[in-house]
Amino acid sequence: ARLHVEQVHLPRGNSPTAQGSGGWSFPALHLDELLNGLNGLISAEMLSLGGGGAKSTKPSFVSYVTPEEIKSEKEPPKKEKHPDLLPGEVIFCSADPVLKHTQDDLSQRGIFGTLLCTNFRVSFVSDETPLEEMTQHFKNKLCGENDIPLMCVDNIYGVYDEKKKLITKGMLKNKCPSKMIIHCKDLRVFQFCLTYTKEEDAKKIFQGIAHHCLEPKSLKCVFAFSYAASSSPEVQRSQRTVMFDSKEDWTQEMKRTKANLRIVTENENFEFSMRLPKFFIIPAAVTDEDISKFPGKGLPVWCWSHHSGCAMFKASTLPVPQEDGLMQGYMERMLHAVAHTHLYSLKLEDLSETLPTIQDIQQSYNKFKQFFLIDNSTDFWVSDVKWFSTLENTGWLDIIRQCLQKAVEVVECLEKENTNVLIMEEEGTDLCCVISSLVQIMLDPHFRTLTGFQGLVQKEWVAGCHAFLDRCNHLYQKDKECHSPSPVFLLFLECVWQMVQQHSPAFQFSETYLTVLSDSIHVPIFSTFLFNSAYQRESTMKAEAQHLQRGPLNCPAVWDWSVQFDCKAQELFINPLYADKLKQDKAIRKVPRAKHQRQLSLPSSAFKTPPKKGFFKDETESLKKMLRVKRISRWMASPDSPAAATREFYETWQRRPLDYHGLLLPCLDGPAMRLWMQRYLRWIPEVQILGGGSVAITSMLAELLSQVQDLRRELDLRSCWETEAESLQLRPGPLALTQTSLRLSSSFPFASNRNWTFKPAIPTSLLQSLMVTDRLASQEDETNEVISLV
Repeated sequence: ARLHVEQVHLPRGNSPTAQGSGGWSFPALHLDELLNGLNGLISAEMLSLGGGGAKSTKPSFVSYVTPEEIKSEKEPPKKEKHPDLLPGEVIFCSADPVLKHTQDDLSQRGIFGTLLCTNFRVSFVSDETPLEEMTQHFKNKLCGENDIPLMCVDNIYGVYDEKKKLITKGMLKNKCPSKMIIHCKDLRVFQFCLTYTKEEDAKKIFQGIAHHCLEPKSLKCVFAFSYAASSSPEVQRSQRTVMFDSKEDWTQEMKRTKANLRIVTENENFEFSMRLPKFFIIPAAVTDEDISKFPGKGLPVWCWSHHSGCAMFKASTLPVPQEDGLMQGYMERMLHAVAHTHLYSLKLEDLSETLPTIQDIQQSYNKFKQFFLIDNSTDFWVSDVKWFSTLENTGWLDIIRQCLQKAVEVVECLEKENTNVLIMEEEGTDLCCVISSLVQIMLDPHFRTLTGFQGLVQKEWVAGCHAFLDRCNHLYQKDKECHSPSPVFLLFLECVWQMVQQHSPAFQFSETYLTVLSDSIHVPIFSTFLFNSAYQRESTMKAEAQHLQRGPLNCPAVWDWSVQFDCKAQELFINPLYADKLKQDKAIRKVPRAKHQRQLSLPSSAFKTPPKKGFFKDETESLKKMLRVKRISRWMASPDSPAAATREFYETWQRRPLDYHGLLLPCLDGPAMRLWMQRYLRWIPEVQILGGGSVAITSMLAELLSQVQDLRRELDLRSCWETEAESLQLRPGPLALTQTSLRLSSSFPFASNRNWTFKPAIPTSLLQSLMVTDRLASQEDETNEVISLV
């Protein structure tokens, strides 16, 4: 009878689960009663066989399951589970049950749920009901922690017979893999086991996800148009961010920088060029004939003006043949027009000769990101052996340093030499945007504020016609020679992050803001990062509106942060250490600290203005000879190399008192180039620091700052109304973030630490190869007291 107990069937509702111990979940059976019942049944059967026709004993077995319960177990009620769909979102396919594996180790633990694919995202809905809703400080309204926007999918891998293979177009009709691994562009890794799913459903969900994520598609199929057509037209953008989509915005920017240039409005209907924005600013000496001669090629477009009068321009290069006098004459007139802007001075910088190419940037980043796409903890610890050397060999951090170096060179030319600068490249919309934006951040404190930075991105990148659609490869098109994908905008954000880390009080926005902005590139809802040019944006939106027979579509800009986050979450975008500019008296402004400010810089350009207006004939002729040179890549005022001159310029600036609202230069030494840990390591549990990291330091400093501000307010009140202030009983009120600083992980606010193990699980084989003793693996964490508080 004890042997037959193993053959008792379990109810179908109790399915295997990998949560907890990873075993079966058994119902509450009374084993003693079951054995007694079976013994009684066996005894009765033996008596009936040996009794020779005697009256059989009444069976004593009692069933504890009613027929109604058996019927309900055979046909369990099945409810369709899906996330809260956005306006215009449609479900393409789904599969259930699917096991979502955890990332911590190779134990194949995870949770069961439903896997869905919509026209917006890949979503996993868990079957488990959370016992306790944890307070989420940073909840995204559009995407949850188990949601992957279709544009965010980077690669899909399939596991066939325990072998991981990259999924390509030709493999979709093959056998369905037992596991599907999705690598995301925001460096998340998802593993879905299809073993427990019906074969037909598993094949359907696998092919559906691979088709909608990796197959080339049309721009009209992007979810942004379905969302704009179905959502209410009440979406409002932030009114404080200048969008640079009107003449008034450009005119106001010229007034702010005191520029004396010419604004072009004739391209409002893109009659001159589809490569240029509707409104742009050029030197006053450029004629209408020159504007229309070459559609946007070689035309110097204004970026920013220095207070001394010199300015920075950018342009695309012209393919100059050997004997084409027309193009040479056109370029000479453009150079003269730029030189006439201030002091008849000019520095021409061809970025294609001094900076890596678009293809080099893409290859370097592809190598770099592989170190953070970790499938399990074993892979992480294996890569940890040669972490720094392999990270350096990718060349990504060196590319960041080169871009900052080039920006400092341009800053020196504007600030120290008071010389006009014209930066050029093949298209004029990639590295030109990177360098011009960095220069303005270093020179103009307005662009270090939140709204100023957003306006800078609008001016130099969106209105500047950066090819977001091609560079981000939103449509998964095949690589083209001139429109190959490359993370150029991410490179710019990396450079900005380096400056934020080195000079945190100078920036109003935080690194969390930069991380969220990098994630928002791959959210197919916002029009900011969806098009290659202003012409493509306007023509596509008009065509879709006519197709739907309705008014103009309303795609929100990414600066409408209320679309993704509530007001509480948006507070994390603000840097609590930002040193706001204080209104000082005139007597205070005369301190020696102001000597290094850019308002007091003295011109020392190569071309000095004579007392009279204009130039002598000899100086004009010599300048024309210099301008005929094809490229000018050295400082005109010094025979030294640019690197040596820039180093001297930086050291001179560093010796002066630091002004967070004046000139700001980054340190370019090798150790100063750091890894953007919040963006690249936030999804890897093994590297998280519980109660530590930059978030703990920022929280403590924010708490001290809040207390200082409260004490200042209390002193001001006591000095004015001493008797009334005593009755107010002011108390310091630090930020809500600081009250739980010990509970926060270094990955805050992106990753949750509720299911993470805090003891490193280094593989034994790896420890032996490294000659590490067993004492290290069994050693308790030194910060056990901090962990016990969680």
